[in-house]
Amino acid sequence: MKLIVGTGSTWSLRVWICLQLVDVKTSEVVIDLGSDDYQAKILEHSPTGLVPVLIDGNIVTHDSLAIIEHINESCLGSLYPDGVKDRALARSLCAEMHSGFMNLRQQFPFSVNACAKSAVLNDDIQKELDRVETIFGSATLPYMFEFAGAVDAFYAILAYRLNSYGITLKGKAGEYQQSLLDWQLLNDAIAQAKHWESVK
Repeated sequence: MKLIVGTGSTWSLRVWICLQLVDVKTSEVVIDLGSDDYQAKILEHSPTGLVPVLIDGNIVTHDSLAIIEHINESCLGSLYPDGVKDRALARSLCAEMHSGFMNLRQQFPFSVNACAKSAVLNDDIQKELDRVETIFGSATLPYMFEFAGAVDAFYAILAYRLNSYGITLKGKAGEYQQSLLDWQLLNDAIAQAKHWESVK
């Protein structure tokens, strides 16, 4: 398998974490998303001009959520919980992260470097934070469900992003946030992101 990733791409990191969870090895092509010709380089691998892209033989999957589903199918469903109800919830939470929290993403850009900027909250951001707190507060602990899976991979990056701006959730939500921050795979992913920056 070959994984096409971009520097500073949180979606690339989420896919990378999921691949580690199921112990699937890939080669990587790193594209500098700050370069003038980055989209042309991505288009060599994907019709959308976006990262990440997973190439598995003659199968090209070009969206992070679709990539996770492909990995899950290839690994006998090991990225999602066993129960039908929990699997439905897990997929819903991944999809919500995939398409939501736009204000948090825009106001608090992701960076692997220390952030000196403190969070400035408005009503729209607070509404999204309230939703995050509800989601995090529903975690089984230390993961969202009984074992680490796609949901943890998707929300670990958000936990890191919030922490970078000094946002610490309270109660059980805070416990889950800290559990994600302490998760070795998240720390490995941040180190991997720094590596991608160095080889761009």
